[in-house]
Amino acid sequence: MGYAVIMHVNYCEQGQTVEEICRRAAGWGFDGVEFRSRRDSVDETPEQYMDQIEAGVEASGLRQVVFGSPGPALIKPDAAERAREVETAIAFYRQASQRFGVRTCNLVTGWLGIGEPVTEDHWKWQVEGCRRLADGLQDVDIRFGFETHRGYVHDKIESTRRLVEDVDRPSIGANLDYGNMVGQEDRPTLEEAIRAFGTKLHYVHLKNSAPIRRAQARVSTSLGEGEINNREFVRLLRQTGFTGPICVEAPRAGDREWIAQQDLAYIRAVLRDLGA
Repeated sequence: MGYAVIMHVNYCEQGQTVEEICRRAAGWGFDGVEFRSRRDSVDETPEQYMDQIEAGVEASGLRQVVFGSPGPALIKPDAAERAREVETAIAFYRQASQRFGVRTCNLVTGWLGIGEPVTEDHWKWQVEGCRRLADGLQDVDIRFGFETHRGYVHDKIESTRRLVEDVDRPSIGANLDYGNMVGQEDRPTLEEAIRAFGTKLHYVHLKNSAPIRRAQARVSTSLGEGEINNREFVRLLRQTGFTGPICVEAPRAGDREWIAQQDLAYIRAVLRDLGA
């Protein structure tokens, strides 16, 4: 079973142009790039943004494009605003599918805030909005994964799994980012986290970090040097029949282009060792 290895764009957000990002990722040996669905620091339309990505893909030969945050902001109290968020997302993902053949997207549905309680309304808005998103794209071969991420309604394994179940649409699943929960005392084991989603695990993010002794803090590390055994992560993915792409992300400070190549070398070695 072969896995596409995707480079998160945060390895190349140090002033590189979209074309440079595509060229570097393809040249290093990545299969694709997870771009953000919008660049807040750039004054451009979605079409202009996709024009740049399309030019970069054509010039570099990059094989896959994935889109990530930001997604539709479904925590907005105003129903009309939520409806516009969904319609904008439907139009964006439809165009992404048509232009790049995008089949997997990382889904986040509005920043709530770390430690903020999830109300019944928050939950209802998420379910309603994601159902409308999925139904509006039911003729498109594309699927989504809620990223397990602090500060969102889909923050932990339990909440993400329940959200997937309540939305109850074939295209809506999970994106397991175990690195986002590794510092939590009540986190599940890696195997428990993977198996919790079953066939609804559509995407994964791999990264790593290590605790700082005698301090309530962590430091980002390379994929092979932190607390998470990413070799075991991939082994369990194969064991459970996961077929989606694997995205590596969360670089350390410094020369991120070099860091991207180091992390790619690690994950390619792991995949070879495991016959994947």
